[in-house]
Amino acid sequence: MIAVPVACAVGALIAGLGVVAMAFPGRPEPWPDQLMRRAGATAAWAAATVYSLGLFGVLASEHAFGDGADSIPAPACRDGFDEATREGLTHHRSSYLPLRFDCVRGDGSVYSSDPDYGWMNGASAALALGAALLFIGAGYAAELRARKAAKTP
Repeated sequence: MIAVPVACAVGALIAGLGVVAMAFPGRPEPWPDQLMRRAGATAAWAAATVYSLGLFGVLASEHAFGDGADSIPAPACRDGFDEATREGLTHHRSSYLPLRFDCVRGDGSVYSSDPDYGWMNGASAALALGAALLFIGAGYAAELRARKAAKTP
């Protein structure tokens, strides 16, 4: 299960090294377009890394629920919480988009099994948006360059 986040992290590292390589002589031309594309690839790989970490956390919590003795309610809702927090725990709700694994009490109140899902959702969304903007910007810059070349006699 750890292979996907590791593969994504390695991809982000390789893409990041491609961004750093743009500072050295012999870089491809037009270098601003290449830089934006490589930075976009880095951001996309980083978004995939962060999201896959959270995804596998939710999957592991779902898998632990109902898997043998002492697995109901979900261990993710019980482990690491004091007795007052677990009081009246009845069931859980999980979601993969956005990432969350919420524990529900009998009175309807909810608490998150892991507060890290909040930053994982925000970081993966921000990185994915940044990657999209960088790829769009690279395409726009290439289009502007092509229009200027067409106007120049």
